Amino acid sequence: MMMKELTRTYISYRRSIGEKYKTGGNVLDGFTRFVGENKNPRAISLTDCTSFLYGKNNRVTASWFIRYATLKGLFEWALARGYVEQVPLPDDKPKSIEHMTPYVYSYQELEKLFDTALTFQKHKSKIPPECIQAIIKLTYFLGLRISETLSLKVCNIDLKESVATIRETKFNKTRIVPFNRQVNRMIRSFLKWRATQHPDCGDDCALFLDREGNPFHLDTVQDCFQRIRKKAGIRRFDDAYFQPRIHDLRHSFAVHRLTAWYREGKDVQRYLCHLSTYLGHSDLSHTSVYLSMTDNLLREASNLFESYSYGEKS
Repeated sequence: MMMKELTRTYISYRRSIGEKYKTGGNVLDGFTRFVGENKNPRAISLTDCTSFLYGKNNRVTASWFIRYATLKGLFEWALARGYVEQVPLPDDKPKSIEHMTPYVYSYQELEKLFDTALTFQKHKSKIPPECIQAIIKLTYFLGLRISETLSLKVCNIDLKESVATIRETKFNKTRIVPFNRQVNRMIRSFLKWRATQHPDCGDDCALFLDREGNPFHLDTVQDCFQRIRKKAGIRRFDDAYFQPRIHDLRHSFAVHRLTAWYREGKDVQRYLCHLSTYLGHSDLSHTSVYLSMTDNLLREASNLFESYSYGEKS
């Protein structure tokens, strides 16, 4: 049994016991491509696993621990069934990293990301920049998790009603996400372009495809985004260990929505439940992760309080 068959069998096993196992499946797909689909599992070395765990930048990230746990599960399962003779993982895990500090992109930075997505490639590849730009835009405009964006199919987009059906959610639930006319026009334009690239792909195909007609892998999109971010000159200058991520588009969406509600004089506490539902959270407390008090948000809250105070005095 070679690596491709081993990982496919293990993923099927995890799903057969009731797990969705989407993140784990993505990690193992990446690992299989990294070591080679036709490599014998018994030949996987500690060096192979260590190189995969640390990635191109050779440093510990949040993904390190996700990859480690996923590979540990695979190899322990394979060891118990005689597919491998050892678990080729490092005995000593690195120190846990600091809590992730989300980054809120400004509107100007978002424009830079959108524009740079079309020009970040030095050479033409199988990755269409139009697709990468649409992925970034839709992730922000709809406040999606990047995995949800990449899981979208053409049939999940209803342009007549201006809604998207999100089926691959973190909490195994389906939700309906409405969007405005501006986003509707953007999606229409993208679908028109897509039809010229993949005329034979039906509505049940993935919304985002590379030039060869294959769905995008999460790692590919994250790598493209970091190249775009760097070319756009967007970076953080605080003490946070991590630079801005593609997932911070979702965080930015939430904070921008809150700021707008403050500006409009809305009862933010009452509207918070609507935001939680829109983001697909199973509990209102989960939404608090996205509610960083940015300078802009504080300024709007202060202005609202001042207006209220002056109104009371008069």
